[in-house]
Amino acid sequence: MDRESEGMITEALRRIRPDAIVVGEEATHADPSLAAVLSTPQPAWLLDPLDGTANFVEGSEDFAVMVAFVEGGHTTHAWIWRPIASESWTAALGEGAYRNGERVTVATSPRSHLRGAVLTRFLEPEHRAHIDAHVHELGEVLPGLKCAGVEYPDIITASQDFAMFKRTLPWDHAPGAFILREAGGVARRWDGTDYEPTIEGVGLLATATNATWDNVAVILLTNRSAGLHP
Repeated sequence: MDRESEGMITEALRRIRPDAIVVGEEATHADPSLAAVLSTPQPAWLLDPLDGTANFVEGSEDFAVMVAFVEGGHTTHAWIWRPIASESWTAALGEGAYRNGERVTVATSPRSHLRGAVLTRFLEPEHRAHIDAHVHELGEVLPGLKCAGVEYPDIITASQDFAMFKRTLPWDHAPGAFILREAGGVARRWDGTDYEPTIEGVGLLATATNATWDNVAVILLTNRSAGLHP
């Protein structure tokens, strides 16, 4: 299913921008060198044809098709489509984020009780233990939905306040991180630098506001990266 979907979408993207390389999840698994184009001036499409495959197989609506366009080392456009939910999320650089064609922004009102997802699958045992010992300081911590195409929009809609990831494959995070930022949110590496799919780094913390990012980072990322909250 993933490969068939990626093949169809790849053909459509090539028709739109014949000069752009399509860096699809399945194609890159077959040829890891394909991702190297992201560190060059070559324009590229990032494509995840079925984000949340396990959810799709289980009959859950929590899956998505995700696309981002990268040029000059930066994401300039992104799209997330949730077919069962009939929900589209789009953004263009400097033009804001849109849900089903209507402009959206993150909620900025401070909340003392935070709610968010911490994806612990790829964490080292000691970091997982640190989180287990300190999550109560935040509020409600969720295990995640196994679909970044849902996690990022959920921050914009205030269904959750943050999402923390260890593994940051570009097709998984470029679309959602870009749309979140265009909606006024925050997407940074664990060391505090802004997330860019063209720059390698460790982890990613996405939040609705700067204050929430600082709060979550102090509690969950202390001493996890050089120079971050020593």
